[in-house]
Amino acid sequence: MRWALIRVSLAVTAMVVLAFAVPLGLVVRELARDRALTNAERQAAAVAPALAITTDRAELARAVATAQAGGENRIALRIPATAHAAAVDLGRHRAPRAALDRASAHGQAATVRVPGGYALLRPTAVGSGTIAVVEVFVPEADVTRGVATAWLVLAAVGVGLIAGSAVVADRLGSRTIRPAVRLAGAARRLGEGDLAVRVPEAGPDELRAAAVAFNAMADQVVQLLANERELAADLSHRLRTPLTVLRLNTASLGDGPAADHTRAAVAQLEREVDQIIRAAREQRSGTAVPAGCDAAEVVRERMAFWSALAEDENRVVRTAGADRPVRVPVARADLAAALDAMLGNVFRHTPEGAAFAVDVHEFEDAVILLVSDAGPGVADPAAALRRGHGHGGPGSTGLGLDIVRRVAESTGGDLAISRSVLGGTEVRIRLARTLPSPLAPSTHRRT
Repeated sequence: MRWALIRVSLAVTAMVVLAFAVPLGLVVRELARDRALTNAERQAAAVAPALAITTDRAELARAVATAQAGGENRIALRIPATAHAAAVDLGRHRAPRAALDRASAHGQAATVRVPGGYALLRPTAVGSGTIAVVEVFVPEADVTRGVATAWLVLAAVGVGLIAGSAVVADRLGSRTIRPAVRLAGAARRLGEGDLAVRVPEAGPDELRAAAVAFNAMADQVVQLLANERELAADLSHRLRTPLTVLRLNTASLGDGPAADHTRAAVAQLEREVDQIIRAAREQRSGTAVPAGCDAAEVVRERMAFWSALAEDENRVVRTAGADRPVRVPVARADLAAALDAMLGNVFRHTPEGAAFAVDVHEFEDAVILLVSDAGPGVADPAAALRRGHGHGGPGSTGLGLDIVRRVAESTGGDLAISRSVLGGTEVRIRLARTLPSPLAPSTHRRT
């Protein structure tokens, strides 16, 4: 916008300069020409008294020589012949004879364009009853004297005005644009998680109103997030009562694999609820970096948890790439929640007996987790990936993939769904090993 204002100012100033400078330049040229011709008129008038007194050649020659133009051989005189006197022709004539004859016959002054300048023809009556013609030559240099200098002055003034307008427009533009730049920067920082950012309410009325609206929006976002954290904490706290009852009931199940599995599930659920409460109460900065975890260890732990259910449903399970440590910049609880969401979808949306596999692929800049199944597959992967729009039928909230997506995007990675080699669905989560800079523009999908 700043450069646009400067360009508009330059265009307007240039048009104004041209509108005034061109006519002024033409007027200066005409004034110089009129000045030269007026001076020639005075030179011709200086010879007229001598013509009124005498037509003697010698006397007229002396009169012509006394004039300034005559001394420079720029005055010529012609007196037509009469019945009682011979013709008189003095000086060098530059005007055509036809022009001299017309001036003598009609008695009208004229200015004739001749090589090197102009010839001023002034008819004057003499005592013999005829009309003499005084010719004064005006060189081109006299006609254009001072014109070039005046044009240079006008050009310099025009350039100065244009440069001055550019400087003024730049200063005014910077004062106008600065609040907009601050507003854009604050919006970017707010999007990156800096909830404390606010914009000074300064500048033009429109930008001041935008700053007021932005600050009000930021305050509302902070309040909404605080309310959301409190609601999550309250809801999670309410779950403790039924969880306590479940934990007490599991004590009466006795011993056995099913009882141990149930007690482990209840214990894990209690840990997850406690984690939610702590996370909701915690005031984290936007630049906090997760401690990270071993993805292979999480995969092994969660597969051990789900393998009992897989055995009950006669599912063939395969795990690959989880036999060595694989570090990822994701909290252990978050990665476990994402993996549980993907494995839970396998059990929920595929028939009993359908095989599934979990693969861990380690690269230099990323770690990829693949959960594949031999189920019917996903009819519309794009719809399933739309945030909050997934729908898996009864008992599904449609938010499982959102949990997985948030874990991937927290590292700068992504989530994808495609057809697996087992014939069903393949969910691919890519975890970048280098966290995105909090100052870099976000590249996450915002569907």
